[in-house]
Amino acid sequence: MRRTLGLALLVLTLAFPAPAQQAAPERPLGTLREQAEIQQRWLTQRLETVLPRLMRQHSADLWIVSMREYHEDPVFHALVSPTTFFARRRTIYVFFDRGPERGVERLALGGTSQGGLYQAIRETERTPDGRQRELWGKAQWDLLARVVRERNPRQIALNISQTHAFSDGLTVGEWEQLQEALGPELLQRVVRAERLPIDLLATRVPDMLPMYRRMQEIVHQTIATAFSDRVIRPGVTTTADVVWWMRQRVNDLGLSTWFQTSVDIQRRGANLADSTAPVIQRGDVLHCDFGITALGLNTDTQHLGYVLREGETDAPAGLKRALSASNRLQDILLSRMKPGRTGNEVLKAALDQMRAERIDGSIYTHPIGDHGHAAGPLIGLWDRQDGVPGRGDLPLLPSMWHSIELQATTPVPEWGNQPVRMAQEEEAEMTADGTMRWVLRRQSELHLVR
Repeated sequence: MRRTLGLALLVLTLAFPAPAQQAAPERPLGTLREQAEIQQRWLTQRLETVLPRLMRQHSADLWIVSMREYHEDPVFHALVSPTTFFARRRTIYVFFDRGPERGVERLALGGTSQGGLYQAIRETERTPDGRQRELWGKAQWDLLARVVRERNPRQIALNISQTHAFSDGLTVGEWEQLQEALGPELLQRVVRAERLPIDLLATRVPDMLPMYRRMQEIVHQTIATAFSDRVIRPGVTTTADVVWWMRQRVNDLGLSTWFQTSVDIQRRGANLADSTAPVIQRGDVLHCDFGITALGLNTDTQHLGYVLREGETDAPAGLKRALSASNRLQDILLSRMKPGRTGNEVLKAALDQMRAERIDGSIYTHPIGDHGHAAGPLIGLWDRQDGVPGRGDLPLLPSMWHSIELQATTPVPEWGNQPVRMAQEEEAEMTADGTMRWVLRRQSELHLVR
C-alpha cells in the first residue's frame, strides 16, 4: 500500500512539478490596501474642505444626489470610499449646510457610512417571521421628504443639466419619484446644480499631487521603453506590437487604462493615415496616445519618437525644429491659462498669439483627474477651434489639472518640406495661486529608436 502510494505521488510530481519561485510583483503605487487608505484620506479632505466651500459658493443649502445600482451619478465616485463600487439598491446622498460653525451634514439614505464619513439612515420593518428588512421604494422616498422638511432649506440643488454631463446624473425615473416625494411646496425650491458637481470633480486636493506625479513617471518610463530598441525592431515590429506591449506592461504593473493605446507613424513620401498596424521602418516618426488609471485618477499623454536611419546618431534638425514649434505652442497656451478665464477666452488668446508667431497648429485641451476627459472647461476641440459653447464657457479654477493637448505642423526640409505634425499631450496643474506648471515635465526631445 505504501509502495503504491509512493509511486502515485511520484507520478503526480513528475506530471505537475512545483512552480518555480516567482519574483515579487512590481507595485509602483503600493498594494491595493495601501492605495485604498490613500484614497480614503483624499475623500475625507474633499468632503470636509472642498464640498462646504463649493456649496456656499453656489448657494446650495441642501444637495440631493440620488441613484440606483449600476446607474450611478457621474459624481458618485467622488463621494464614496474606494471600496464602494456601486450604489446599493437605491442610494440617496443628502448634504445640508448647517453653516460655517457646524459644517455640512452628510446623510446616506441607503448605502453605508463610507468609513464614518456619512450618517447612514435606514428604516426597517419586522417581517412575519420576526426578521428585520430594510424599507425602500416609496418608504425611502417618504424618508427623504421627511429629512428635507425637517431641515427646511431655502434651495434644493439637483444634478440636472442640458449642457454638462457631469451635472446631469439625475435620471428621469428618479426625478419623477423625487417630485412626488417632495410635493409642490418643496419643488418650488429646487434649482439645477450646474456648477456644484463639476467644481467638486474638478478641484484636486493637495495630497493627490505626489501620487499623480508618480503615475506620470510610470507613463514616461513606459513610453521611453516602448519607443526604444528594447521593443522596436525596425522592419519587423508593427505599431500594433508596440500598442500591445504597452497595454501588457500596464497590466503587469497592476494598473489599468481608460482608453485603448494608439501608436501611429509619419513617413517621408508616404501617407499612412489609413494604414492598419504598419511595420515600423527606419526614418519613421512615431506618435503614441497613452494613459493609465490608478487610485481613481487618470492620465493622458502623447509623445513622439524617431527611428534612426543607418549611420544617424540623432534626428534630423528639421524634425527637432518641428517639435520645438509644438513646445512653443505649449508655452503660449500655459501663459494664457489664468484663474477665472473661461476655456473659450483662453483658446482665443492662445490662438491669436499662435497665428501672430506664424505657427500652424491647433489646441484641444481638456481637464483631467477623476475622469480622463474630466469635469471643467474645455479649451477647444480638434474640430472646434472657434470655441466650444457651454463646455468652453466654464472658468478655470485653482487646483485644477489639465491635459495640455495640441499640435503644430511644420515643413521639414530633410523630408522635401513635407509637413510633419507634432501632436503632444502632457498634464499640467494650476496651483493654488493660479500659476500653471507641469505635473512632471514635458517632452522636449524625441525618443530615439537606435
